[in-house]
Amino acid sequence: MKKKKVRGIARDTLHFILEASRSSEPNEFAGLLSVEGDIISDVLILPGTESSRMSALVRLYMLPNMSVAGSAHSHPSGDLRPSDPDLIFFSRTGDYHLIVGPPFDEKSWICYDGAGKRRDLDVLDVDFQDDGFDDDLFDDELDGDLDPGFRDRL
Repeated sequence: MKKKKVRGIARDTLHFILEASRSSEPNEFAGLLSVEGDIISDVLILPGTESSRMSALVRLYMLPNMSVAGSAHSHPSGDLRPSDPDLIFFSRTGDYHLIVGPPFDEKSWICYDGAGKRRDLDVLDVDFQDDGFDDDLFDDELDGDLDPGFRDRL
């Protein structure tokens, strides 16, 4: 897998990882990291991902035809060192791997490279450009196409 050079992780992306990890407790959370430009901007949750108190299993064959910069997962135990299975996973999925743990704040995570060595990763305050996709379901253009009782059923 081609390694991506990144400048840092978006603060909002880190907060998503921390909150998803907190919400998954006592089970582990796991996702893959994608990059926009040179900033880790998104967390991909693949279909079929399984998690338990002791591990998370990401089914890499479910990854669409795209590259990832690395991974993020939680260790609810609070031990932020990578396990042997983590190291195997790291070697297959990029070069930026976050392990987060309680209390799931901006100080309770560590980034590792693909070999499991600690690495620095800056947390950046960034605004990403709008991709032009309007996800407002009730956009004026769509209103005429909706069943009149649709809003009441939401």
